[in-house]
Amino acid sequence: MKDLLKKYFGFDDFRPMQKEIIDEVIKKKDVLVLMPTGGGKSLCYQLPALKMEGLTLVVSPLIALMKDQVDSLKANGIGAEFINSSLRFEEIKQIEQAVFRGEVKILFVAPERLSSSYFFDWLKRLEVCLIAIDEAHCISEWGHDFRPHYRSLKIFKQEFARVPLIALTATATYEVREDIKKQLGLKEPKVFISSFNRENLKLSIFPKRRAFDKLVGLIEKHKDESVIVYCFSRRETEEIAESLKLAGFSAMAYHAGLEREVRQEVQENFIRDKTKIIVATIAFGMGIDKPDVRLVVHYSFPKTLESYYQEIGRAGRDGMESEGVLFYSYGDVRKHEFFLEQIEDEKQRQIAREKLNQVIDYCESADCRKKYLLDYFSEELKKDCKSCDICLSDQEVFDATIITQKILSAILKTGSVFGKSHVIQVLRGSRRRQVKDNGHDKLSVFGIVKDYSKDEVDHFVRALIGAGLIKKEEGKFPILKVTSKGITFLKNKGKIELTKPADDLEREGIIKSDKIEYDENLFERLKAIRSIIAKENDVPNFVIFGDVSLREMAYFLPVDKESFSKISGVGEAKLKTYAPRFLAVIQAYVKKFKLKPKPINKQLRSANRPSSTRRIHSPLARYQVTKKMIEQKKALTEIAKVQDFRLTTILRHIQKLKDAGQNLNLDYLKKDLNNFSKIETAFQKCGKARLKPVFEELDEKISYDEIKIARVLVD
Repeated sequence: MKDLLKKYFGFDDFRPMQKEIIDEVIKKKDVLVLMPTGGGKSLCYQLPALKMEGLTLVVSPLIALMKDQVDSLKANGIGAEFINSSLRFEEIKQIEQAVFRGEVKILFVAPERLSSSYFFDWLKRLEVCLIAIDEAHCISEWGHDFRPHYRSLKIFKQEFARVPLIALTATATYEVREDIKKQLGLKEPKVFISSFNRENLKLSIFPKRRAFDKLVGLIEKHKDESVIVYCFSRRETEEIAESLKLAGFSAMAYHAGLEREVRQEVQENFIRDKTKIIVATIAFGMGIDKPDVRLVVHYSFPKTLESYYQEIGRAGRDGMESEGVLFYSYGDVRKHEFFLEQIEDEKQRQIAREKLNQVIDYCESADCRKKYLLDYFSEELKKDCKSCDICLSDQEVFDATIITQKILSAILKTGSVFGKSHVIQVLRGSRRRQVKDNGHDKLSVFGIVKDYSKDEVDHFVRALIGAGLIKKEEGKFPILKVTSKGITFLKNKGKIELTKPADDLEREGIIKSDKIEYDENLFERLKAIRSIIAKENDVPNFVIFGDVSLREMAYFLPVDKESFSKISGVGEAKLKTYAPRFLAVIQAYVKKFKLKPKPINKQLRSANRPSSTRRIHSPLARYQVTKKMIEQKKALTEIAKVQDFRLTTILRHIQKLKDAGQNLNLDYLKKDLNNFSKIETAFQKCGKARLKPVFEELDEKISYDEIKIARVLVD
């Protein structure tokens, strides 16, 4: 199988789970595969198709994607065709004859095609060795993209009982997985669930303020790269696209209201890099397999976490670092709720409401974005992802005891029957009618946090929900309640520390940080020859070679066919067809600039894969400043002053440096603490997790600041 992998696809090794899945398919067993977008699902049926005798049938709802898939397979020397409504009768007949002659190994069809008795009778005359159901979640009413035509697919197990069936999807909760198995009639299928963690994808959520300015800033950072912007309505897509064009960007709108020919043109221009930015409703993307999209922006937040995950999954399918950014506002919540009320079926309306509330909870969570997402898909992320705005923000920790008491008191004094927005209005002294009508402007908590902005109070409420002091009851109008833990906190006059909200403009700063130091000038020349060859063959650029392959060429500088064949993505067909022209460019460049090719091996390739995304003004750089000043034995107050940080932030730097295994000599700092030995003894007795027990153990005579300093110095 590895020989076939290299021969046809140009890869040396399988991705996680691919080999195990393929082994089951070869044994003619039914399989259900859950693998994130870009994880390599297609190979799980394409490679067995080459090994098994007969035809592999692939059912896919993505008519627009079929041509690209077939073009890619043909470029790799594999016989593939598609049959769908875009073809003329004569073209379909020619393909049917080619299938009978054994010239086609993989045939793509839309599910609607199977409702034709003629087509199904024709299919039964063939030697079908494997059936693949792509986007299998479409068969489930619990899925986010239910397609009625998928319900007819259960006929496969009745008519092709001995043919193995592989069902594939990128997003499926437990209920959807069980429904897929039931609806397709899979026989004791082995279920493979790949990790949903896309390490190359950086996730951020920003308040929807000055959203267009932020959008322009994000696109500027991804200049000349492919970008998708998702909007709520058709009108909004056209307005944003027009505004981006006026700002000098290559942008086009895409939505279901456009003529079919226009939609096809927009899609083709994007796939072939003639248009860099698509501003679209969710009608766009299901038929897109463009591997080099670098930024996906949700200008309005989506209605389900499944669709959100699928849409952000359209960024970075080639494994290179990419971004997913979501703008969140309560105004958009109301838009979704309006359409929810139009759903007549009560069960479907309730399902839709639950899914919308899950998206809102995700947006309002103060925890790691990827932890939340993976938990939704029943996967545990044991440590912070280090690739979302929460994990990457260098937020300060402060004593939030007083603001917490005020928030909890406001919830209780307003009767525990109001949502977050109303509670914040009361706390900030709003004169809105609802506040006055309820007499809440007469409460002692009215206006007691005027020194905080609405967004800051919102951040604290979300943090207290995460800390378990507040709970949000779901429903049409979610309300806040103080938990038993919160009541105990108030009664016992507890203490709590929270992070300060980071400035979202500061959090926006993200730079690309590829470790692979490829020659950018050569990379651009290779892109140019790729575009010429793609145009000659009437296929998208990535069908010839993806950016990953070009970057390896621009790094390793292969100058002969043997070394070129070792580049990722170079199989036998592409080596024969395309290598001469790419080698000519590389050879001329190497000769002109007197460069020396690098030996290609797996270890080097692995070491030079792109790293995860990080922020501008990276915390890593700040930690290095802190480390250097510790080596110079500077006082903590001086380290904080030089970097314009508070002491608590510097203490966090030290802790993170220690956690990363950095060898820090902190003995000089211990000497400056008169009570260090006493505090150390208290930590040994009470543990380091919470400061309050230590404070009490020391008879409340040593300050919290001194205890905090000692905590990071304790070995």
